[in-house]
Amino acid sequence: MLGFAAGVMIAASFFSLLAPSIEMSRGKPFPMWLPATIGFLIGSVFIFILDKVIPHLHMYLTKEHAEGIKKDLPLSHLLVLAITLHNIPEGLAVGVAFGALVSEYSNIAFMGAVALAIGIGIQNFPEGLAVSMPLRTGGMSRRKSFWFGQLSGLVEPIAGVIGALTVSIFKPLLPYALAFAAGAMIYVVAEEVIPESHRGGNDDISTLSLLFGFVVMMILDVAFG
Repeated sequence: MLGFAAGVMIAASFFSLLAPSIEMSRGKPFPMWLPATIGFLIGSVFIFILDKVIPHLHMYLTKEHAEGIKKDLPLSHLLVLAITLHNIPEGLAVGVAFGALVSEYSNIAFMGAVALAIGIGIQNFPEGLAVSMPLRTGGMSRRKSFWFGQLSGLVEPIAGVIGALTVSIFKPLLPYALAFAAGAMIYVVAEEVIPESHRGGNDDISTLSLLFGFVVMMILDVAFG
């Protein structure tokens, strides 16, 4: 499930974010690749900093292996924060995509934003389960495990609103904002999601799931966008 989520995020980063960022820079008095490059690198550094600051714990690890600032938090909180870190760039991506509707690209942006929202929504299921299932296995009740899984996604609509408001107010930032969200997602995929999906010793199924997730998101984006 995490491998599938990684595939969706990689495909969304290119088809829904980087490619439109580059296209929007066509005809401008600077190289087409410049906004995408700047935004991508800043987005990566932004999540890198959050990764070093937010206390969180990956699946299959003990509390001694928690990352970020050391805090004596319950296991459930550390797992929720780990998935919350995944969800920040996803919310930003969807918000920025819908914020593009106020730009001159609104005629082509809507269906692409819908495809991105569907893809991110699909991969939120395995991310929520990645919180709920370990908690349930550890003895927490079904209801509490479910609600902790829901709690991990709470940051996503908040980040979405921030992204949409930013690009709707500062329209020239749109190509940079799209690439920013892409850089943030690719960092999360490389640093968090893929290693986590392999940690249980299921390398082959994780890799195949990643490829499947990439194809699903690619089809969604091409079909809708």
